[in-house]
Amino acid sequence: MKKATLFLFVGLFSFIAGCVTAPTKDIKIDAQADPKANFSGYKSYAWLGSAAIVNDAFGQWEPPNFDADAEIKYLIDRELRKRGMSEDSANPDLIVAFAAGIDMDALDMKTDPKTKMDILSNVPQGGLVVMIADSETGFVIWAGVATAELQKNADEKTMKARLDYAVTKLLKKLPK
Repeated sequence: MKKATLFLFVGLFSFIAGCVTAPTKDIKIDAQADPKANFSGYKSYAWLGSAAIVNDAFGQWEPPNFDADAEIKYLIDRELRKRGMSEDSANPDLIVAFAAGIDMDALDMKTDPKTKMDILSNVPQGGLVVMIADSETGFVIWAGVATAELQKNADEKTMKARLDYAVTKLLKKLPK
């Protein structure tokens, strides 16, 4: 009986691990918090307006019919709820905002596979900024940034996995 349970567990773990195949090595995360803020005292939040991502009319970096804005908001909501916070638009402790954008003209050093030398190459970059402000003072008490190389023509599954990774890692840097 124990062997059957072990095989089931290993099989399930392998299946779950196999589902997370989106590349994430290029995603860089950074965050800063106000050292004077008492994060344990915050229990509710509200969204500051609506954020928008640059329109991608040609579908080069956002799959067709994929709403990255809604996905990012969903992921941030999920992570804040995991921390025991609830959304309260009437009397929130915190105000949450995010913005995402792209730089199609970004340059970076890449190793040429033939010559093994570093050359300057066009490497489009994407960025996500999440800011959290104290609703009473209006001061930003935490800001996080995730940057990554754009995955040109990535499918929806890959985009979701990369956004999930970025938002999860980013909000883990939010003090408790």
